[in-house]
Amino acid sequence: MNVALPKSWTQERFFAWAQAQDVRYEFDGLQPVAMTGGSVAHSRLIRNVNFALQSRLRGRLCEPLGPDAGIETINKTVRYPDALVTSSKVDAAAYLVTGVVVVFEVVSRTSSRTDRIIKVREYAAVDSIRRYVILESTSIGLTVLERKGADDPWTTTVLTNEDILVMPEIGIEIPLAEIYADIDFSGQEAASG
Repeated sequence: MNVALPKSWTQERFFAWAQAQDVRYEFDGLQPVAMTGGSVAHSRLIRNVNFALQSRLRGRLCEPLGPDAGIETINKTVRYPDALVTSSKVDAAAYLVTGVVVVFEVVSRTSSRTDRIIKVREYAAVDSIRRYVILESTSIGLTVLERKGADDPWTTTVLTNEDILVMPEIGIEIPLAEIYADIDFSGQEAASG
């Protein structure tokens, strides 16, 4: 029996289709991939990061955007980071953001491999990205990957507790205490056990 193989999707087909869906999707360059929901801690982290970025960058040339702003990576893949900062003017009707300088992802148990391995490679392929910040969702901690230029390798720094996230490429600093404000991790060990 002959079975027709499904044709891979284009970005245009993905964007048209995704607008009509009730669930959020990313595009892996071939087909849509459903995005999983996050915990309350995940949501609070995104809120705190976006608030910190917005309050520090208002009136500047860089613009912070939230989790509905897409980035094109390797092979037309479309990712929707939890937060990003762009140095480009972006049309309000655009589906993709250009000139992205900093990307933030909140990692969970289900997204760990993608965020720590796959997206590291994908974000490295975007010439404008200088910093990729991975936020832990079960404890206070950041893994910060940074590079000076598009052809430079990532250097990695781990931040915890009283540290400050310094981002010279956009001229701001954010204490981890502010990023993790109002987040209680005390019940998470028992819940994940």
